[in-house]
Amino acid sequence: MDFQKRLQDAIHRGTGRGKDKKSDAADELTPEKLKNLHNKYRLELSNYIEGVLKQVVDQLPGFNIESLFGEKGWGAAIFRDDLMLTRKQRENHYSRLEIFVRPMNDYYLVDLASKATIRNRETWNRNIYHAIVDANLTTLREQVDLWAVQYAEQYAAS
Repeated sequence: MDFQKRLQDAIHRGTGRGKDKKSDAADELTPEKLKNLHNKYRLELSNYIEGVLKQVVDQLPGFNIESLFGEKGWGAAIFRDDLMLTRKQRENHYSRLEIFVRPMNDYYLVDLASKATIRNRETWNRNIYHAIVDANLTTLREQVDLWAVQYAEQYAAS
């Protein structure tokens, strides 16, 4: 193939790509659509988080559950406050697991966060995030399940 033919093919391919980019820009989500999509994910995930943590509370006696909402995000937390009395002293052992969806930010992310404390020791502080347009609810639900199972296992082992 001579240079002239390759040059013409390259220009033709480039022209096609330019048209694709223009059509992609027309399909681009507006900030309002991204906000609505984030709200949809937030509602679905926060309900799912609460359901998963209720199941953990059923399996680990002594834990209470609360809903989280506000500046920090939306989700749920389970907690337990144990009082240990010995002859000479009194000790409190606090355990807590929070899983929540953070509010939307300028980067248009679905940000799922988790904080865990077992017997007064912070066990983890984790985040997982995806661009709103690329977010996958199945993957995020699996992450919630994983965090809940890991917490239950670590709490039971302590």
